[in-house]
Amino acid sequence: MGSQASAKETANTSADSRLAPSSEALAFLNIESASALIKTRKVSPVELTRACLSRIERLNPQLNAFITVTAESALAEARQAEADIQQHRWRGALHGIPIALKDLVDTAGVRTTAGSELFKDRVPAEDAEVVRRLKAAGAVFLGKLNMHEFAYGGSSAVSFFGPVRNPWNVAHSPGGSSGGSAAAVAAHLCYGAIGSDTGGSIREPAAYCGIVGLKPTYGRVSTAGAIPLSWSLDHLGPLTRTTVDAALMLQVLAGYDPRDSSSLDTRVPDYAAAMRSATSSLRVGTPRDFFFEGLDPDIQTAIEAALSVLKTLTGARLDIAPLTTDRTYTSVMDPCIAILQAEAYAYHQDYVAKSPELYQRPTLERILAGAKITTPTYIQSRRQMEQLRRSVSRGFGGVDLLITPTTSVPPFVIADLQSDPTTMRPKEVRMLHNTRPFDMFGTPTISVPCGFTQSGLPIGMQITGAPGDEGTVLRLARAYEQATEWHKRQPIPEQKA
Repeated sequence: MGSQASAKETANTSADSRLAPSSEALAFLNIESASALIKTRKVSPVELTRACLSRIERLNPQLNAFITVTAESALAEARQAEADIQQHRWRGALHGIPIALKDLVDTAGVRTTAGSELFKDRVPAEDAEVVRRLKAAGAVFLGKLNMHEFAYGGSSAVSFFGPVRNPWNVAHSPGGSSGGSAAAVAAHLCYGAIGSDTGGSIREPAAYCGIVGLKPTYGRVSTAGAIPLSWSLDHLGPLTRTTVDAALMLQVLAGYDPRDSSSLDTRVPDYAAAMRSATSSLRVGTPRDFFFEGLDPDIQTAIEAALSVLKTLTGARLDIAPLTTDRTYTSVMDPCIAILQAEAYAYHQDYVAKSPELYQRPTLERILAGAKITTPTYIQSRRQMEQLRRSVSRGFGGVDLLITPTTSVPPFVIADLQSDPTTMRPKEVRMLHNTRPFDMFGTPTISVPCGFTQSGLPIGMQITGAPGDEGTVLRLARAYEQATEWHKRQPIPEQKA
């Protein structure tokens, strides 16, 4: 494998194939390409893992994306993957691929901190369900990724381990709460990562870091073994460099889990096959109210250009398509906030009573706000959410997919976020403005790169489908990706220090 390939094998390589990339170039492969090289034994999982560990060692001091790096066990897993593949026991597209996990996903024997001093020495006894599935697929685990403390924020500027920094400009936030996941994938420290999304925490950092972030349908991916923020709103999903990579990861992650009371007991589609279908028949709508209000001019320009590309891809005009619910998007946020606050407080109530000093102050204040949510308010909010989720399949106004900007503003400067605690939360809410409704609806939503601000920061476009229809979401996202070049641009964090 890799450098161990024989001269005869090299000589027999077809004219359309390439020799294995250099060590540094290996880190810049996507999952799809790296997997093909592993399967054909042109590259070893050990080589991929060492390439990632080298970049982590060099760049993580600037980016602060990793909390824990499991270099020794990662290399052991990579050697086992190499041995398995040499014996023709290839398990699939993720076999031997180095990935990383947001540090709220439990890993047996490896600390899981949720970015908090409270859990800085917490070592779970068993893996989360998503970890079990990734292990069964042969993935290699590089470590645990930094995040906004307990996922309760959209900037990743609040963590016991320090703020995560954006690889496109380290002065800026990478978004949150899965900031470490997005920064690590964008900076080529790993090939893919797991994030969580309660109000946009996969899609918003994906947009700000110029990568792909997929929030599946609520219940499509088990959250068993993940430290919760809000049981009713939490989603787990992949952050990757391409839409195909997102589909490859989702194929492994998705499926029924009896340990998760919210898990969907439905068939998991073949996402790769779904992406190959034509887009010409898709009906696409743009809900202009709420999602297009107060857009930054650079984002406005980028999304309008993206919509023109989508019009060509679908061969249809883009309809104004508000969701036909009983409430506006703004009023949907009221029950969403009540549910989030009440459920976060329910999880943390005993911890904050015993050890409030172990929380970062902004997190503690947000958690304590949940004590003010009354039982009737919570029950009524849950009832409204269930009604919305039941009605949303009928609420696309005659279209298959909804298109919106992922964010309405570019990421803020970290120093500005930290300088005044009273303005941090309002700024984060602005960054999460366009993502939060789709957690309430529970719909599958992806963010894909669609442009850059004049200062060189990435911009994302959000594509949303009906519940359970990740395949159609991925199909249009892939078509847009193939028609544009935005996803090919790479940050150079060494030059931004």
